Amino acid sequence: MPTRLRYLSLNLRNLMDRWPERMPLLLAEFAVLQPDVAGLQEVVYPLQQDRLLGASGEGHYAVRRAWAWRPEAGNSLLIREPLASRLAPESADDRLDLGYTRAAGRVELTLEDGFRLRVVNLHLHHEVGEAHAILRLAQAEATLAWLATLPPVDATIVNGDFNAAPTEPTYRRMVEAGFRSAYAQANGREPDVTWPTGLQAPGMDTDGDPACLDYIWCSGAVRATAARLCFDRPAVDDPSLYPSDHRGVLAELECGA
Repeated sequence: MPTRLRYLSLNLRNLMDRWPERMPLLLAEFAVLQPDVAGLQEVVYPLQQDRLLGASGEGHYAVRRAWAWRPEAGNSLLIREPLASRLAPESADDRLDLGYTRAAGRVELTLEDGFRLRVVNLHLHHEVGEAHAILRLAQAEATLAWLATLPPVDATIVNGDFNAAPTEPTYRRMVEAGFRSAYAQANGREPDVTWPTGLQAPGMDTDGDPACLDYIWCSGAVRATAARLCFDRPAVDDPSLYPSDHRGVLAELECGA
């Protein structure tokens, strides 16, 4: 029987853009979704944003961090029990520095039937323009090269804020490398927009056109049976307040399929 996993990718937008107001929205939705694996980007560690999300519902989560632009901020992977008990021990090469204040973090999991799953959570360069698209492509290439140095596994999942629309070379490179977008596999196409939401704030990011930038990429014996956007609704009493400036991507995956 395939192992079913609920998998989330979400950029939290660090502590900017009305964080104290956004936090309850994030906690409430995470408490309902309770993913088995959550790849988070732009996490501020002293605020314990990742651990607060993990503690918001009935699940218990292990946290693996990979700092990026500063030692106190970057990416986090949340792994829910009992899956967390199958995590390989942390090692020095679980983090890859991608340059330009970006990084990737990795965990290794062995599922109940001995199925070996590798998970990578990353955040690529964000600036707009052809030169920056080439830089993103180089970061994706570095990630793929890193994966190629590791022992074979049954399936690999790479999630994150790629800051690259489906028309960019980075998207095409992931496809060429044998990865399938979970959202596109389940729905036949990518969503039109994962950034921005409708969040309004004094310091909000306005560079670039609205686009699909966030993905859950799968390779090997894993497939998406369903996928949708999440964290995409405003507060009931404030249409300008969203959980983040990014929508989350939530996928139902079958490992061993």
